Amino acid sequence: MIEIEEMNDKDVRKELSRLNFAHLACCRNNHPYVVPVHYAYDGENLYVYTTEGKKAEIIRVNPEICLQAEDVVDNENWVSVMVIGEADQIMDEEGRQAALDLILKINPKLTPAISVRWIDSWVRENVEVIYRIEPRMLTGRRTVKRDHPPGNVSSKRSQIF
Repeated sequence: MIEIEEMNDKDVRKELSRLNFAHLACCRNNHPYVVPVHYAYDGENLYVYTTEGKKAEIIRVNPEICLQAEDVVDNENWVSVMVIGEADQIMDEEGRQAALDLILKINPKLTPAISVRWIDSWVRENVEVIYRIEPRMLTGRRTVKRDHPPGNVSSKRSQIF
């Protein structure tokens, strides 16, 4: 039997350390915006590298974010973690360099952020933006296989997000 269980804080942090690709959600004027991002996690904070654009514009107005990372093997083998927090743009050079060093370990080419050049009536320069996300809330769920008969359901069973 496949069940979905809530993960404890230690296991959520372990998954955040193992994974490095997620979806970042932000919102302005009740209009959500979700984009895929690479992130680095130092055991306390998450760091996201991006360039100026829509998400940076939105986060300047409303820094509240949700970051969701997952590892899906198939419908019966997956893990998903969510981080609720506030994105704070790192402005000091020492902090930026420390965050960039962490990010470069997991994404040495900084793709797709620096691989895109916007071409319309003008060419937009790629201006880098590095965010620190201090988690206010961490949650996670995963599938587990149980060998017990129906009706003897674990108290940790829950619904999918």
